[in-house]
Amino acid sequence: MSWAAFGVAAVLLSFERIVYAIAWHAPKAFEGWCARPALAWAGGPVGVLFRLFLVFKAIQGGVFVCWCLMHGGTLVPAAASPWPLATGAVLIAVGLVLNGAVFFHLGTKGVFYGNRFGHELPWVRRFPFSWFPHPQYLGAAMLVWGFFVVMRFPAPDWYALPVLESVYYVLGSRYEQ
Repeated sequence: MSWAAFGVAAVLLSFERIVYAIAWHAPKAFEGWCARPALAWAGGPVGVLFRLFLVFKAIQGGVFVCWCLMHGGTLVPAAASPWPLATGAVLIAVGLVLNGAVFFHLGTKGVFYGNRFGHELPWVRRFPFSWFPHPQYLGAAMLVWGFFVVMRFPAPDWYALPVLESVYYVLGSRYEQ
């Protein structure tokens, strides 16, 4: 595993968490930043966060692809047996269900901190919130773990980025409350 690549990945993957923490803890400052002419077209802070989410997911995907190419030289799954493929597929499927349910119940305003920007949002107690305190973070972590189980297991670096992302998601679940 390349520690330099890990450091670059850590920095690139941290931007998402940093922006969300700023939006959560300094909503007025974030709202003022979003009111600038270059961003006003996005529809306010919720719209800006949604668009940044898309950028962050593109960065995340790029980091993951580069990691696989750098450490494995290919985008073909590394698993020699069906068990890692099946395990990864289950993790990805459950992660998608959790994230889909969060977006379904909260909508864009709920997912992207609309309550911090003055939007009235109902408190949701249904699945997945009735099962998990932070289903979106759990679902996102499961997607990352599933991807790397499929793509890099049993290579010695297979767990590096999933552990990093899990730490970021745990920190996010603690500090974005």
